[in-house]
Amino acid sequence: MHIEPDDLSRPEVQDLLREHLTNMHELSPPESVHALDLDGLRAPEVSFWTAWDSGVLVGCGALKELSATHGEIKSMRTPANRRRQGAGRAILAHIIDVARSRGYERLSLETGPEDTFTAAHHLYLAFGFEYCGPFGDYREDPFSTFMTIRL
Repeated sequence: MHIEPDDLSRPEVQDLLREHLTNMHELSPPESVHALDLDGLRAPEVSFWTAWDSGVLVGCGALKELSATHGEIKSMRTPANRRRQGAGRAILAHIIDVARSRGYERLSLETGPEDTFTAAHHLYLAFGFEYCGPFGDYREDPFSTFMTIRL
């Protein structure tokens, strides 16, 4: 498996992100969906990567710069048929490494509630993330869980 920066132009990447947004809208009301669309992922403050295994897309993730010392994980996704094979873990490790190399002191994320996003919660906790309150422009929301890690 290798991870590379991505410009979001490949159809399979766009399909995975479309699946991600569709799924988020199935699980949460529109005002509680904070996933970025393609334009949002192309913003200058966002870096986006994809993971590939023998030419097959196995995951993606993004890092949004909130400040010179704080980053946010966005758009972590693994195709349904490729879950539990290590792509999510590899993308998350890559994003954490990049955040550290940029000198970020903190890395945060917003995800859904544990009853719906159990696997995601376990992954983030395994990397040392802790539950926290809303950060940035987020507000308390029953469809959101906030996590952070000090780097």
